[in-house]
Amino acid sequence: MPRPQPVNSIMASLPPSNFPVTTAVAALRPSRNLSASIIHRWKPLTTCNFYSNPPKTLFSPSHMRKATAVASTSEIAPLETLFSDSLPLKKVLIPIGFGSEEMEAVIMVNVLRQAGADVVLASVEPELEVKLSGGTTLVADISISECSDQIFDLVALPGGMPGSVRLRDCKTLEAITRKQAEEKRLYGAICAAPAVTLLPWGLLKRKKTTCHPAFFDKLPSFRAIKTNLQVSEELTTSRGPGTCFQFSVSLVEQLFGESASMEMDKFLLMDTADEVSRKEEFNEVEWAVDHTPRVLIPVANGSEDIEVVTVVDILRRAKLDVTVASVEKTLSVFGSQGIKIVADKLLKNAAESIYDLIILPGGVSGVERLHKSRILKRLLKEQVSSGRKYGAICSSPSILQKQGLLQNKKATAHPSVVSMLDSNTIVGSQVVVDGRLITCRGLSSAPEFALAIIAKFFGHGRAKSVATGLVFEYRAS
Repeated sequence: MPRPQPVNSIMASLPPSNFPVTTAVAALRPSRNLSASIIHRWKPLTTCNFYSNPPKTLFSPSHMRKATAVASTSEIAPLETLFSDSLPLKKVLIPIGFGSEEMEAVIMVNVLRQAGADVVLASVEPELEVKLSGGTTLVADISISECSDQIFDLVALPGGMPGSVRLRDCKTLEAITRKQAEEKRLYGAICAAPAVTLLPWGLLKRKKTTCHPAFFDKLPSFRAIKTNLQVSEELTTSRGPGTCFQFSVSLVEQLFGESASMEMDKFLLMDTADEVSRKEEFNEVEWAVDHTPRVLIPVANGSEDIEVVTVVDILRRAKLDVTVASVEKTLSVFGSQGIKIVADKLLKNAAESIYDLIILPGGVSGVERLHKSRILKRLLKEQVSSGRKYGAICSSPSILQKQGLLQNKKATAHPSVVSMLDSNTIVGSQVVVDGRLITCRGLSSAPEFALAIIAKFFGHGRAKSVATGLVFEYRAS
């Protein structure tokens, strides 16, 4: 498959952060190890407030090598802190192959890029376009062969099957990771990858390790630890998709320090106390249908990639029929952190069908583009007037507010957009279900959001079963 083309024209209108900023311009210059990369820095995280002054991250360096600038549609001003020889660039390699776990890959890429790392998403397949375990297709930045002469501060492997086997059988990746371990630089693996990939390479010797419960018996018993996260010198391992936020934040801490991980926790809303709030009339399987539920998730350039991929992955695990539809002119869209996702259909074609549920992902720039879609406006209006279900995550409840679809409804949203909503609407919970409406507060709440949807269609039993496979604690409430 041909290499992705430069995306200057696509990205020119997108802000570099997931949340609103008044200034966002990237200073671009070649790095010392990658040709013509995008370099980015902001003020030290100890003084950074992720709500009032979110990190000014950029899209992936490698797929925008020929780009000259990325700017927001608002005020353009120089980035406050740019690349400096005194601030060494943290370079991260995340490889993917056919059947890799998409939640894990996307959460790692997104969180590490938000933290300021230069993350390379590399394909171990002959093509850059890779279909992952749950059916989502991502387009990698580069081929793994182009990484063989690079030095990385971190190599992190997603799990998934047969993705972990595809990574294991890649000799180039094996050589890179072996060198990483020999030179005492950071490396990590999650889910099946510790047992299926690192163990055959001999990279778990004298290391305490954890992995997905389904592969736990493959680990050396005297060093296998039943914990969500295990750090053993340079090696970090974790159990599965449901522990990937914790895994990723741990990697941020090891790269950038404790203050960075604390700020990232706040940014991801991982410190939210409330779980799921539902109105009293909520009953189990209230949304039951006599067919496989059909779900539509419209996406645009700038949509929050964690929310899209996490919800799609979890719902498909429960056997819902999920369609990802692009409001752009092409199937390929760039998520909020530059991850290229290939949609199933264009929205204009997807609109010919009827869906039991329409879910709007967040991401400020993506929300703006979704709101401008006349086709989506019509679909949402028909969805509500016909008594069918609809939902929104993070900043996208603002779309429903503008279309008058939150009247007399309780909802939640990301703190950055709460002021745009009716004060009588807001509930300070991660997930809120009010009749046919379901809303979610933000990034780290996406698993609860998806599991709540499963419970509404099929009951708590199936939701709990899916959560178990994710290694995620499900609380039926």
